[in-house]
Amino acid sequence: MPAPFPQDDTIAAVATAIAPGEGSVAIVRLSGPDAEPIASRLFVAPGQQIWDSHRVLYGHVCDPASGERVDEALLLLMRAPRSFTRETVVEFHCHGGLICVQRVLELVLAAGARRALPGEFSQRAFLNGRLDLTRAEAVSELVTARSRRAAQLAMAGLDGGLEQRIAALRERLLDQLAELEARVDFEDDLPPLDGTAVATALVAVQAELHQLLADGERGQLLRDGLQVAIVGRPNVGKSSLLNRLSRSERAIVTDLPGTTRDLVESELVLQGVPLTLLDTAGIRATDDRVEQLGIARSRAALQSADAVLLLFDLPAGWDGEDQRLRDAVPQGVPLLVVGNKADQLAAGRAPAPQAEVCISALSGSGLQELEQLLLRRCGHGDVQGLQVALNRRQQDLAAAAARSLQGSLEAAQQQLPWDFWTIDLRAAVRALGEITGKEVSEAVLDRVFSRFCIGK
Repeated sequence: MPAPFPQDDTIAAVATAIAPGEGSVAIVRLSGPDAEPIASRLFVAPGQQIWDSHRVLYGHVCDPASGERVDEALLLLMRAPRSFTRETVVEFHCHGGLICVQRVLELVLAAGARRALPGEFSQRAFLNGRLDLTRAEAVSELVTARSRRAAQLAMAGLDGGLEQRIAALRERLLDQLAELEARVDFEDDLPPLDGTAVATALVAVQAELHQLLADGERGQLLRDGLQVAIVGRPNVGKSSLLNRLSRSERAIVTDLPGTTRDLVESELVLQGVPLTLLDTAGIRATDDRVEQLGIARSRAALQSADAVLLLFDLPAGWDGEDQRLRDAVPQGVPLLVVGNKADQLAAGRAPAPQAEVCISALSGSGLQELEQLLLRRCGHGDVQGLQVALNRRQQDLAAAAARSLQGSLEAAQQQLPWDFWTIDLRAAVRALGEITGKEVSEAVLDRVFSRFCIGK
């Protein structure tokens, strides 16, 4: 498979986040055949330090044209193949901020390196056999993880857990394909093939693919999170609930209806799942133009949310306006009806039957039950037990493999000749190979690695 990027040049990029006044250290990374010669022209190490692989040198990055010292830095040399890309890699560990690291990068580029494209270091690691495609994608997922649980899932992929699962399934299909193709060519010379046993083996692989797809959907929640809109009539406690869940005073809370005039967002992690909570303006009829704009945004949030918490006032009871809000939730969007102000409900009075969970945003009672019920309502109640999880690209390919296996099983049910079984079985093997990179095109690699950050 030809590499989409030239492999005989040297690439360079800033491999750490940089911002004015932020970060004590910044790294400029080089990879390729000229990495060490470029470093030797730019780096001056005082004394008798040994210039060798996997040693750290202290010195200065200097402009070879003027001799000016640009930065005091450390240099790390990793000669091929003992590096992330299996090429010679050099890292300049510079002072953080903007100016020093950018000047070092400019000198590196002027000395002959090319500015790396997004994901190009990881792509070279893949092309040079250092990583399979699932591990490479796990690198990106680890960088972008929004919760500790998402990072753990990415590490499982980086450790090879997903690649091993997919490779094992692919090997099982290849074993069956080999038996079938042998009968197509040499059936008279081989013992009879038990078609029922072959079909059973395909069904078992298909079942495992379906389980991987279900786990992938739950895992996607850890990566993407949920956007949850809190809606309800004015003064039912939406802002109090947002503040309670986010453990901060994100929204202004008063006894006056209509206090919230615009969307208020709060980011939090709920049982390992990243959530964006949207505190919306109370929806009611009003002549206040500013409040009308807030209500319009509330209705828009209701239409775009991944899930909706419909809050109503338990002491006031459920009324027609609450029902109209419930009817406005789009079909298929998970909805949880929450009765608030349980602490103010008269003793012995039963809550309205519409309340699926009763809470007090003021005291915090019932919030744990609300959190668990919300995740279950979204179909992701248990994300803690996940060991590996397919991303969207991988899910598409696993689903394609499962559909192809169904085609082979239909050929088995119709008792068609062996070669009809092999057509879809080959497609299933090909799809699983695309997941790990055993069979993948340049266009797919471009699409995968272009989503990476520069420097990875």
